[in-house]
Amino acid sequence: MLLKPDQRLKLDDTDDNLFYAYPRFVTHVDEGFIQQLTDLYRERLQPNTRILDMMSSWVSHLPEEIKFAHVEGHGLNAEELGRNPQLNHYFVQNLNENPGLPLPDQEFDAVLNCVSVQYLQYPEAVFSEIHRILKPGGVAIISFSNRMFYQKAIQAWRDASEPGRLELVKRYFASVPGFSTPEIIARKSTAPNFLQWLGAPGGDPFYAAIAHREGFA
Repeated sequence: MLLKPDQRLKLDDTDDNLFYAYPRFVTHVDEGFIQQLTDLYRERLQPNTRILDMMSSWVSHLPEEIKFAHVEGHGLNAEELGRNPQLNHYFVQNLNENPGLPLPDQEFDAVLNCVSVQYLQYPEAVFSEIHRILKPGGVAIISFSNRMFYQKAIQAWRDASEPGRLELVKRYFASVPGFSTPEIIARKSTAPNFLQWLGAPGGDPFYAAIAHREGFA
């Protein structure tokens, strides 16, 4: 088993739908992180492709100059998703209650998850779904920092160091046959730990794990 039952637990075990019932029109990482993420998307995503922005909100951080064939959004707050100008369509679903995505097999060229992987209680099921909906050769980009809604992150994430969290995401990919070995990007903050939460100079740490569905398009 990828995670033990206690490692899936959250400090706040109330319904996630209640926690996300009201919109939060804020960004959860600093401008430096966002710029690095947009640059990564600019480098790895291709024009005229189909994108799923999983666990999204009112911003997707996609490069504005790239025209995609379709950007599908997923999240837990319809008002946030409705404000996102980069989405062509969106749906609301709690992946901790139902990890099965209502999307066809091999439908997307890329699946993105920004600063939300820490909330998945059944990551092996969700990553299996990511693999299913990706086209052969399609890419999954999982990005995160050290910020989170602490009470909603799973215990395995809360207890892990930042390098340990990268290892967790690598294990999530490895739990699904047919993903390539993840490429890891790790750019640590240069600000003291006690100042990072205050947005001090040095920036939020930027981590990303990038893997492809094996096979040829």
